[in-house]
Amino acid sequence: MLTDEQMRYPIGKFEAPQAYTPQLIKEWIDVLRNLPAQMRTATAGLTDAQLDTPYRKEGWTLRQVVHHVPDSHLNCLLRVKWTLTEDNPTIKPYNEAAFAQLPDYSASIEPSLALLESLHAKLVIVLEALTEADLELTYYHPESKKASPLKQVIAMYAWHSRHHLAHITETVKKFA
Repeated sequence: MLTDEQMRYPIGKFEAPQAYTPQLIKEWIDVLRNLPAQMRTATAGLTDAQLDTPYRKEGWTLRQVVHHVPDSHLNCLLRVKWTLTEDNPTIKPYNEAAFAQLPDYSASIEPSLALLESLHAKLVIVLEALTEADLELTYYHPESKKASPLKQVIAMYAWHSRHHLAHITETVKKFA
């Protein structure tokens, strides 16, 4: 069992890779392709009480995590599309903590699981069509004050997928 502190980053913090290879890009896209089914499997049969369990002290509930992932990845899809159609666009950050307090984050997880499936189907189509030149295109993030190339964005969202899936799977272990 992971400690509460380990549960904050159960797979470690995101670190941008030193090198990007076609094989790594493919692996990260596969993580994104497989996430919806993995989320369904990880949450199958959980009771409302279990879904309303925080993954760590002062952390989000599993329900909030499930709702957060498609919201975040919807932003990913939009950011990728802006990057493909504009010159180094400035993206709009959003307040994830405030989103987690909205009414849909306490509702059934089914709409978010369905959204994740549809969203990732589209996201994977777009990502698999990227050329080597496209992977170098960037967007500007006003909070970090950095330009992010699409190849790094893919790596980051693959990490984000595994990160939040681990929040769920590690918490579910505690229910056994």
